Amino acid sequence: MRRFTVAALTAAATLGTVLAAAPAEAHRGRPVPGLENCAANACHFDVPAGTYDVTVRLGGESAASTKVTGESRRTLLAETATEAGSVSRSFTVNVRTPEGEPTGADGTPGLDLFVAGAAPALADIRVTPAERARQIFLVGDSTVCDQPGDPYSGWGQQLPQYLRKGLSVANYADSGESTVSYLADSRLWATVQPRIRRGDLVLIQLAHNDKQTDGATYRANLETLVAGVREKGGRPVLVTPIVRRWFNADGTLNNGTALLVNGLGVDHPAVTREVAAAGGVPLIDLTAATKALVESLGTEGSKALYLYNEKRDNTHTSVHGATVYAGLVRDGLVAQGLVPEGRTRVG
Repeated sequence: MRRFTVAALTAAATLGTVLAAAPAEAHRGRPVPGLENCAANACHFDVPAGTYDVTVRLGGESAASTKVTGESRRTLLAETATEAGSVSRSFTVNVRTPEGEPTGADGTPGLDLFVAGAAPALADIRVTPAERARQIFLVGDSTVCDQPGDPYSGWGQQLPQYLRKGLSVANYADSGESTVSYLADSRLWATVQPRIRRGDLVLIQLAHNDKQTDGATYRANLETLVAGVREKGGRPVLVTPIVRRWFNADGTLNNGTALLVNGLGVDHPAVTREVAAAGGVPLIDLTAATKALVESLGTEGSKALYLYNEKRDNTHTSVHGATVYAGLVRDGLVAQGLVPEGRTRVG
C-alpha cells in the first residue's frame, strides 16, 4: 500500500479558537508553561522526545465544543461539549522522531497540539513529563499508521482519544509493510523492540501487504514478533486485519479479497488466530468485528468508513472509519482485560 502526501499542518484544522489567559497552576514534575505557547489554534511546546501528560481546561463564558489533535494528525481528545464554565481533561501523548510513520519525514521537533471543534474554547493548558505512563506500541501497516495527509487515517491515529491519562499510544505502524519487511527494516522492529518496557502492550496487525508471503513464513514472523515482545517483558496482542470493503452479490464479505486471503491461499486472520491460541497470546479479532459492522451497514452505508467516495478505495479508512475501528480496538482491549475500562473513554 502506498504512502500518502503530507498535508500542510496549517490545513489540519479550520478554527477560531478562543484562548483566554488563566492563572498558573501547580503541577508535579516540571510543567511546561501553558497558553503563552499558543497562538490561534496551535500550541507548540519545545520539549525533547518522550512521553508527556497534557491537561487542558476547556470552555468559557458560553457553551463551547472543543477537540484536541496533535503531532501527526492524532486525535488526542474527542470533541467535548461544555456549557458555560469550564472542565478539565487530561491525556498522555508520545513525542518522537519521526513524529508519524517511522520511515517518513521527521516532522516538527517538540510537541504540537491543535484545537478544533464546532465552537472551540481553550482556557488553559499544561504539559508535564509523564511519570508512570504505560505505552501501547502499535506494529502495523497503512490501515493502522499515523497517516500524514487527509483524507486518510489509520485506526492507530484515532486510538489515543479513547485512552485516559497514563496510557500513551506509540504508533510505529508504517505504510506498505508486511511481516517480512517490518522485521527487516532497522527503522521498524529493531527500533521498536528496545523501547518496550515491562508491562507495555504491543498490538501487532500485519497482513495487508503479505500478498506473497507463504503460510509458514507468515506464521514464523508473527511468532518472532511475539517472542521479541516477551523478551522485553512486554505483553504482545495479536490483532487480525481490518476487512477490505469488497462485497459479494448477496451482501456478504465472504471472499478472499475482503477477508485477507492472499494469492498463495494463506488465510491471514486464520493463521493469526492459530498463533494466538498456540502461544497463549491475547487476540483482538478485528477481522470478525469489522466484517460484522461493514455487512450490517451494507454496500451504501459502509462507504463512509472507507475512502470509497473520495478515492474509490475499499482498503483505507476515512477519519470516521478509523475512529469507529479504533473504538472496536478499545473494546477488545477492555474485553481481554488488557486495559481497565476505567482507564478508557467512550469517545
